[in-house]
Amino acid sequence: MTPILHEYSASGNCYKIRLTAAHVGVVLERREYDILRGETRTPEFLARVNANGRIPVLQLGDRFLPESNAATWYLAEGSALIPEDRFARADLLHWLFWEQYNHEPNVATLRFWRRYVGEDQLTPLQQAQIEGKEAGGAAALALMNQRLGSAPFLLGAAFSLADIVLYAYTHVAGEGGFDLNAYPAVRGWIDRVAAQPGHVAMA
Repeated sequence: MTPILHEYSASGNCYKIRLTAAHVGVVLERREYDILRGETRTPEFLARVNANGRIPVLQLGDRFLPESNAATWYLAEGSALIPEDRFARADLLHWLFWEQYNHEPNVATLRFWRRYVGEDQLTPLQQAQIEGKEAGGAAALALMNQRLGSAPFLLGAAFSLADIVLYAYTHVAGEGGFDLNAYPAVRGWIDRVAAQPGHVAMA
């Protein structure tokens, strides 16, 4: 049974699933949706794939698993990407939760708005949120820079699922207006992640 990834390929949330699959040797069938044209909001998609109207969704036979970090965890379970040590596993979860709460809403949102929507097409409410998202994204990158200044990877010496999940949007943060030159430890980490065996690009 080949897992099916329902995705928008430009999304970092979709990319992190493809990257995890590449690292663990799982082949995915890919099904593309244009979120700018509302293809994940159709009655068929909502009834069959995800009632929340969002992607990515990892389809496993007749079961559908939404939320990118849940899907990466499913694929990585039993591999070296998820440590066996109890504390290390909890620390990995900490990074996955933090990514969705502190990093992705700022770094990823500004990338989407600026590269794919265009600032002149944003609503007044979205325009009003830009300054706050710039500050939130900078704070997230600064926290990563601090952590990676003392360890090669987010959990320490070993490359893990935490690095895959945070890499997805961090390595393209410049597309959202963030200057990665201000975070040298993050830039070094980006290079280390990209050099891992099995790495695939975002395309």
